Parts: sequence; structure tokens; C-alpha cells
Amino acid sequence: MASNDGNNNGEFSFNANLGVVGRKGLAKIQTHKSKNGICHDDSGPAVKAQTIDELHSLQKKKSAPTTPIKDAGQGGAAFAAAVAVAQAADDVKQRQQLQSISASLASLTRETGPKVVRGDPARKASETPKAHVGHHDYFTPELSISDSALKFTHVLYNLSQAELYEQAIKYEHGSFITSSGALATLSGAKTGRSPRDKRVVRDETTEDELWWGKGSPNIEMDEQTFLVNRERAVDYLNSLDKVFVNDQFLNWDPEHRIKVRIVSARAYHSLFMHNMCIRPTPEELEDFGTPDFTIYNAGMFPCNRYTHYMTSSTSIDLNLSRREMVILGTQYAGEMKKGLFSVMHYLMPKRQILSLHSGCNMGKDGDVALFFGLSGTGKTTLSTDHNRLLIGDDEHCWSENGVSNIEGGCYAKCIDLSRVKEPDIWNAIKFGTVLENVVFDEHTREVDYTDNSVTENTRAAYPIEYIPNAKIPCVGPHPKNVILLACDAFGVLPPVSKLNLAQTMYHFISGYTALVAGTEDGIKEPQATFSACFGAAFIMLHPTKYAAMLAEKMKKHGATGWLVNTGWSGGSYGVGNRIKLPYTRKIIDAIHSGSLLNANYTTTEVFGLEIPTAIEGVPSEILDPANTWSDKASHKETLLKLAGLFKKNFEVFASYKIGKDNKLTEEILAAGPNF
Repeated sequence: MASNDGNNNGEFSFNANLGVVGRKGLAKIQTHKSKNGICHDDSGPAVKAQTIDELHSLQKKKSAPTTPIKDAGQGGAAFAAAVAVAQAADDVKQRQQLQSISASLASLTRETGPKVVRGDPARKASETPKAHVGHHDYFTPELSISDSALKFTHVLYNLSQAELYEQAIKYEHGSFITSSGALATLSGAKTGRSPRDKRVVRDETTEDELWWGKGSPNIEMDEQTFLVNRERAVDYLNSLDKVFVNDQFLNWDPEHRIKVRIVSARAYHSLFMHNMCIRPTPEELEDFGTPDFTIYNAGMFPCNRYTHYMTSSTSIDLNLSRREMVILGTQYAGEMKKGLFSVMHYLMPKRQILSLHSGCNMGKDGDVALFFGLSGTGKTTLSTDHNRLLIGDDEHCWSENGVSNIEGGCYAKCIDLSRVKEPDIWNAIKFGTVLENVVFDEHTREVDYTDNSVTENTRAAYPIEYIPNAKIPCVGPHPKNVILLACDAFGVLPPVSKLNLAQTMYHFISGYTALVAGTEDGIKEPQATFSACFGAAFIMLHPTKYAAMLAEKMKKHGATGWLVNTGWSGGSYGVGNRIKLPYTRKIIDAIHSGSLLNANYTTTEVFGLEIPTAIEGVPSEILDPANTWSDKASHKETLLKLAGLFKKNFEVFASYKIGKDNKLTEEILAAGPNF
């Protein structure tokens, strides 16, 4: 073994003074000298930093101009003047932006909003750029003030995904990066929406416009109670060291887009809305101005249960006149998404634009299809088609310009998610995606999507461009087909029916599907579920108004209505079998291609539905449910039972008056089951 005398001909052993003791018999470590006598030289100039903080500050590339100005002659002076003018303009825009945010956060008992400044108060002064260089810039005041009236509210404005990751992991317990790169978060005690705690202000404006009373999702509150809750939320947000502010858009149609501002206390909520709303360009952000609607998400703070109308510590309040939404007592991010959807259900029809709770895709020839369906009907699966472009998965508008997605992202269910069944969703769960309430391995951070320890309602929120075949911008021409999906566990609806306009309105208003036995404790047989317009929890006007607009647009643009049953055939759940997915896909393909319009049709009894006699790739015997039941008497009995449930559900709509005398037309009533 070579001696450790500094002359080992390119060989060396560890020096004991460095903490490693050489022992006899250990293999020598071989290295090779370069020509200049330095082994594996990876050295470089010494960093210009004396502390770790200074070193960290060097990681962040500054976007300020680096062109030398001093001693550059006349050209340099002109450049310096141009920079100064641009800087002054930026400063003005930033002041206007902060004034707008301050106005949003203004208390009703004070004339002005809080003193707002940019940036994270935890950020070191040495890291703070001296010049304003864009909307991600920071400014931290050098003041130490204890009086709460003079307290600064630090605004973290439209942060990037990476910045929001840092904020969540540093300051929010329960936030972790998973193995796929997604951010796993917890929504607190509430892991779903709280529809019974949602309130809408009933005032002179909404008194006659909104749907109130039996069957309506709109639970009223008065203006004064809203203002009390707003004050509580704003005061809570102003008491924090920092708040997150997102300025974003709804609706990809530039003529009808809505500007929204979301003020929240959690990075998770800011990232969620960053993904779910349409993200403005830097130029659009500079000219954003005053928002059309504002959300105050103080969900970490409860409402006062002694306040009028409050039934719990949770309250989600909409004021359509003030164009504001207040959230107290729930951190579930879906409240923001669906709250804004409710707002669009109010604002868009006032512009003669139909708001829709549907999926939407487009073929290579520009043919657009809308997919309506409640949970479990296959809406996500069938609207996701690798041969077609995805316009959106959940919320859309149909205007004179065609169809447009309301959102900038997707909010997918994750329970039992697999790469094989839902490859697009699986691959979309990567850096930037928010995973709510999932369970993962502590060491590997791999998510177990089958684990419902926290909740069944595990979710992923990601930008729509994470889907490979998404159409950007998310707009398309007028729909050619309107597909209403139902999972009929009674087994009596046909796999596909062609609907006339009156039938389309009837089944759109009904919004039918069925829970199967065994999905909930105590359910021994199928349970019919009806949700008006396939999204009753979010509509603001009476369902007949949306249905009338749908029929009008379908008639004007030549769209065809279809009722597709993805449920059971040959008997109810427990006796028959669920219709095979490949058969349903063949049916959908025939609708897209237009071939189903040219098929021969026959009419069913009771519901009076037109059903095709043959579809390529689908066994003809299953197209008429009556043929698949061995017990014909049982089939007729079950058919009449479901028809009775439809009629009972429709009673609340049949008696509703629009305006003074205009009742629901007899034509729509006649389009329902007759027996």
C-alpha cells in the first residue's frame, strides 16, 4: 500500500486529520491526474456571497435591465430616460393595482381599505429588489408598527405555481409534494360542498329574477346579514400578515368573459383558483382594472352562529347586486369553483347566453357535442375521446358565437383512479396540480387512490392544457348534438333514444339518474335521483328558463337531442347487467358521425321514445329494453314505476309560472311519460 507521504504517484488515501482513519488492507482509491495536475477539476470562481442568505439571493434571476447606462454617451442618456419613463409608468400601474385591491378589502365601517403592499413579510430585506420589475415583484416596507390601524396587509399577487408551492409547504400544515410532483393538501373538516349553508341575498333585484321556494337551491338571506358576514371575513383577512390575491377570467369567449378577483388566506386556495380559472397574460393583467366579481375566502374563520340565518359555523354567501361572495367556516376549495358557476348561471342568461353544466368536445370536422350527466353516468369518460378535442369537462356557455368553456382547468374525482381507466387524468397529476385529501406513502410519496381514509371525495385540480387533446383556446362552433346521459339502474330506458325538442326540454329539466342498491347503507333497490338541468345545486333561475333557451338554440342551429342510458339492461340492478362500455362508445360514435340520424326508428310505450332498430357494432336485441327482459310483466311494472317517479318529480315545474300567466307549455308536459 502506498505511503501517505504526499508522494504517491497519483494515488492517495484519506488523511486521518479529515476525520477518516485509514486502515490496513483497505483498497486504494484510484484517481487520475489531469494535465494541469488537478484531479477532476470542477472548481470555478468563488461566489460573491458571504452568507447563506446572500447565496440564496443569487439563485433568483433578476429581470431588471442590465444594460450599462453610466458613461454611455448620448445614447446611454436616452436609454436611461426611456427606462425612467417606463419605470414611472410601472409604478403608476402598481399603485392603481394596489388601490384596487385596497378598495376590495375595504371595511364597510371605514372609508378606505387597508394599507396594502406587495410581497411576503417573511422575505428578507436583502432579497428585496429595489426596482419594480413586473407583477411578481415584492416590496417590503421598512416599518415597525404595532397599532393595528396602521398595520400593513402584504399582498401576494398572482403568484406562479412554483411560488405557491413554496408558500404552501412552508406555512400550511398538511401540504406535501407527491411522487408525481403534484401538491397534496388538506381542506380541513369539510371535504365537500355545504349546500345547506349556501345563501343568496334576496333584494329588489333578485326578488323577481331568481328561483325561490320549493325545489330551489337558493336559500335566501337579507342584505344586512350578508354585510355582517362580509365585515367578519374582510376583518379576518386584514388581520393576517399576508393574503393571496388572484385576478383571473371566466369564459374563454373574449366578448363575454368575466373578470374575477379571489382574496384568500391559503396558498392552496390561490393555487386551486390559478388552475381552475383562466390565467391572464402579463399584458391582460396590467390592464385588468376593477373586477366584475370578488370572492372573500375567509374559510379558516367561522361565521358567528348567532347571526341571523346561520345554521352552523359555515356560511357561503352570494350577493349578486354587490357582485361579491363571502366564504366562512369551510376550507373546501370547490365552494369557490361552484360559487362562480352559480354567478355565471345568473349573469350569462341576462346576456341571452345559456350557461351549461356539461362536458364538451369537438370532432376533426368541427362538430361539437355537449354531454350532460350526473355523477356515475359516464360524462367524464364519454366526453374524453382521443379522436376528438376536449373543449371542457364541466362548465360551458352557448352564445351567438358558439360554445365556450367557462373555466381554465379541470376538477377531476380521484377515488379509485387508475392509469389504465383514466390515462389523461392520471398523466395530468403532475407539478402544478392540486391533490385534495388524498392518502400517500410517507416515504415514497406515492398516492394510494383507493384509500378513502380522509374522504371519498378526493379531487385533482389542474390546468386544462395538462390534457393532451385539449383545444386551446377552449371555444368551438355551435353544438351539433346534445347528449343527455342517465345511468338507469331500473333497466327500462333504452341504450339510446332520439329526442324531439319538447322531449329534450322535459328530460333536461328532469335531470335523471339512479343510485344502485348497495352504494349506500339501507338501499335495497334502485333509487331515482333528479337534478334539474343536470346541476340543480348551481342554477339561479327557474329550470324552465334554461330549458327554453336550450330548445331555442338547438332549433336555431339544427342540433339534435339524444338520451343515452349507460345503466342496466335485461333487468334492474341485481338481475340484469350493465350495458357494456364498448357498446355505449359505438352509440356515441354513431351520434358524432351522423349515421344514427339516418337509422330506422320505432317508438317505445309509456315514455314514447324513438329508438333505432340497428346500430353498427351494437347487438340489435338490446336497443329495445322490452326485448331483454325475460319477465315481461316485471318489465312493465318497473317501467310504470319509473314513469310515476318522473311525473311526481315534474309536478313542481308543471305548476310554476314564468311572468304573470305563462305556464309551462302543454307540449313539454306531453313529452313526458303517458300511461
